[in-house]
Amino acid sequence: MATKKVTVTIPGDLLDEIRSEAAERGLSAYVAEALRYKRDRDRPRELADWLQEEHGPVTGDERAAALAELDELDAEHLRRRGTDGRRTGEAA
Repeated sequence: MATKKVTVTIPGDLLDEIRSEAAERGLSAYVAEALRYKRDRDRPRELADWLQEEHGPVTGDERAAALAELDELDAEHLRRRGTDGRRTGEAA
């Protein structure tokens, strides 16, 4: 993969923390990973914004229904894993 060198300005205290955390990976790899993470987190938000522009804002009822469905999925995952978090042998 081709790379390009850029110049960025970072507060000194943050740079010191990043350098200590990046250690063996190196600063460039650490920053590239952080930027990929940020980009990947922004994409669903951009999709949600576009969907709201196209179809209007999510209603309270729609939000409640989606959260209820997520709760049901979480409960099903817990049930399949058993109360101690281990798999019970069922296909996931």
